[in-house]
Order: sequence, then structure tokens, then C-alpha cells
Amino acid sequence: MITITIIVLTSIVSILAFRNNAMMERMIFYPPAVRRGEWHRLFTYGFLHADYMHLIFNMFTLYFFATDIERICKVQLGERAGALCFIILYLSALLVSILPTYFKQKENRSYHGLGASGAVSAMIFAYMLINPMNFMGILFIPVMLPAFLFGIIFMLISISLDKKEHGGINHSAHITGGVYGLLYMIVLFYLLADINLIESFFSQIRIDSLSDLFHIGF
Repeated sequence: MITITIIVLTSIVSILAFRNNAMMERMIFYPPAVRRGEWHRLFTYGFLHADYMHLIFNMFTLYFFATDIERICKVQLGERAGALCFIILYLSALLVSILPTYFKQKENRSYHGLGASGAVSAMIFAYMLINPMNFMGILFIPVMLPAFLFGIIFMLISISLDKKEHGGINHSAHITGGVYGLLYMIVLFYLLADINLIESFFSQIRIDSLSDLFHIGF
């Protein structure tokens, strides 16, 4: 399974980089280095993480959502084409999600970035598009929301925090990655499988009672 391969590779690279500062410095997102032509950093930063908690959280989230997206791509597009399109989604999401940060920080010699959050966000929003009524939540918070509502709230909070540049988290990557994940899946499935995911999304949303809007508990 491709998702497992990505998780294993990311975990190995991250753990090695925890113990090797030179490796970390070669791979981390650093705008001045990108300007000098070190374009690989626009991808390699996504295989690094700040610490074990950062790594575990991202990889757990990736596993939960990306396995479903990988399966759907293979079912709808065929095993080989689906696998290729899934790989392209993940790698291109790493690139696209960091671009706004690059243009904003390209003169900033003190800025460094790392983590797979942008690509993970792309997978989360791709999942929301396909399964809008599946319930989702955040670890340790006992409130579950339908995916479409979770996505709206997540995006609004991310936009607000990004404007405040809050907490040292790259909210811009979450926003851009999420939007990219939606657009990629919509275009991909329309062109290669003649499936209208926008129409499918809205046809699935049914609100008959409050229980369709939230659950208490995990």
C-alpha cells in the first residue's frame, strides 16, 4: 500500500534527521536556499518533522484519511493509474501547499519550515469531498461533526489564525493544501472517470435532525 510506504519513508527520514543536523539542514524548507536553486527543499521538507509528537500526529492522520483516498483512486481509475494519481496528489500537495509561504518568506533568512501537514490537509479535504456525511473529530475532544461541517470550521479557524500568524504553525499550508486536495480530486475524477464529485458531494448531504450535525463521544 502506497500510504504505508509514505508513512514508513517519512518516519525513517524524520528519525534520522532528528539525530543528524546536517541532514536536517540540507532538507528543511529554507526560502533563501530555494532562491539559490535548491528546489528539492520544496519537497524534502515534508519528510521532516520537529519532534516525535509532530511526526506521530501527522502520520496517524495521514493513515486515517489517505488509505481511503488511495483505495478510491484505485477503484475508480484502475490499480496502476489510481496509484500513480495518488502519488502525484501527495507529492504535488507538498509543493503547492508551501508555495504561498515561499513567496511570503523568500527574503526571510530566519524562516525554516518542515512537516507533511500541507499534504495531509490535502488528503483530509479530499476525504471530506468524497464522504461529506462521515463523522470526524479531533483527538481527545469528544465532539464529532460531519466531514463537510468539520471542513468549513477547520478552514475558517485556519484562515483566522493565519492572519494572526498564531503559534508558529504554518496555517497557510493547511489552507492551501486543503483547497488543492479538493481541486485535484474534482478535476482528476471528472477527466479520467467522468465522475462529478461536486454533484456527488451535495447529493450526499442530508440534515434531518440535530444528530446529523454532531455526536457527543468518540
